[in-house]
This record gives sequence, structure tokens and C-alpha cells, in this order.
Amino acid sequence: MNTKSNFQSTTTAPGICRKISASLKIFLLLGCALAGASAAEEAKVTTLMTKDLPECPGKEATMILVEYPPGSVDPVHRHNASTFVYVLEGSVVMQMKGGEKVTLHPGQTFYEDPKGVHLVGRNASETVPAKFIVVLIKDKGAPILVPEPK
Repeated sequence: MNTKSNFQSTTTAPGICRKISASLKIFLLLGCALAGASAAEEAKVTTLMTKDLPECPGKEATMILVEYPPGSVDPVHRHNASTFVYVLEGSVVMQMKGGEKVTLHPGQTFYEDPKGVHLVGRNASETVPAKFIVVLIKDKGAPILVPEPK
């Protein structure tokens, strides 16, 4: 039996384990830091008003306030409603399927067709929040947002 190789394997294994353990800890910490840095906050949506439209039986108007934190991005979706957007603060990027991507600033507006698919909805800034009002004319009781596969 070679005592030299036995000695090396018993003293080297703990050293390797410590190095692997330290590397694993660093990898996990970096992974958590990167995940936290890349995960933007979701938009905050506040319903301001919903009103039946008696002149249009079965329809209602809903007004919402959308607040995008910096870097916030919406999923691909549709509204199944005539949707009117008015930007209050910051800048937002919008794009409907088949349409051009536009960047909207305070005072600018955007329209979404009831059959349209909203491909891009996001805060244009990674550092400044954005805020806008949305008015939806939709079927009474219908959801405001319907997720859509890409």
C-alpha cells in the first residue's frame, strides 16, 4: 500500500470540498443578485370607476390607473374592449399586433381595438416610473385583461 497516495487523498478531499462549497455559495449568491436585479416590479392597476352604459345595452365603461415602476413590462394580452390610453407621467412603449411600436409621453394617447393583441406594453425607462389612465368600453362583467399566448 502506498502511504503517500493515501495521505494525499485524505488531506486533499476536505480542501476540494471547501473550495467547491465556497464556489457554490458564490454562484448561488450571484444568481440571487442577478435574479433580483433583472426582475422588474409588476404594474399596479387601480380601478377608478365602472359605469353601466344604458344607451349601449350589455356594455360598461371602466376607468383604471396604471402605474409602471421602472422597467415594468406587461405580458402579451388583449382587452376584448375598445381601449383608450392617456399618459400622465413618464414614458411608455406600446405596440399592437400588426402595428408599429410607439413611445408615448405625457399628454399623448393610444387606442387598442377590441380584437387587437397587445404585444408590447412597458415602461420606457429603467429608472423613472410611468403612470397612465385607461378607459375600456367592454361587455358588462368582462375581465379587463386576458393573457394571450405569444
